[in-house]
Order: sequence, then C-alpha cells, then structure tokens
Amino acid sequence: MRLPVVRFKPNPAAFILALASGAVALLLGSIPARAAPPDNVDPSLAPWFQSLRQPGTGILCCSLADCRATSYRTTQGGYEALIDNKWLPVPPDRVLEHTSNPTGRAIVCYLPGQGILCFVRPAET
Repeated sequence: MRLPVVRFKPNPAAFILALASGAVALLLGSIPARAAPPDNVDPSLAPWFQSLRQPGTGILCCSLADCRATSYRTTQGGYEALIDNKWLPVPPDRVLEHTSNPTGRAIVCYLPGQGILCFVRPAET
C-alpha cells in the first residue's frame, strides 16, 4: 500500500507574517528596558546624564533611570561601587576619565544583567 504524496504549498502571506514577527521580536529584544528614575532626581541634570558615553564605543551610558549616585571605594584594582547593598568591582574600561561631575557624588550607571555601564568619580576637591 502506497501512502498518498502530500505536496507542500508555500503560503507567501504566512511567510511574510512570520518574517515580520521575527524582525519585530529581534528589534524589541535589543532595546534595553528602562527603569523609573531614582527618587529626588534633579531633572536639570538630564542633559549631563545623556552626554555620558561608554569609553571606546561611544554608546550612551545611561539615562536618568539607569544612573544612581553611589558610595564608592578605591581598591588595588581600581574602584568598587555600592549597588543594591553589594560592593561590585567597576571594570576599568567603564570608568569615565576627564569627565566633569556636577552631582558632587560618584555616579554609577547599572543595568541588571548587563552590569556597570559607566562610572563617574565625584569632582575632586
């Protein structure tokens, strides 16, 4: 007994829909999620935060939502920043050198899952 041969008939509309859905999912997945801005943030500092760029890449460090004033300490390897009650090492390539800091405190730009994006020391006195 021979089984009947079933031929696949491509449906161009279904293919285009699947392709478009995949492209949208890929695009949305590559956009980092933004959290709410921290309490008591000074909105006049938004342009300064938006001017911060990751060293070497020029990619934006953060927005008001990703950056926080933080405590920091100097270690033999560089710096550590206090994030969620844990001291995390700051990767040396994430320290912004020669950057003015109008906040008066150390600033860390951090996203869970991506880690420290940028670190700005407080202005030296």
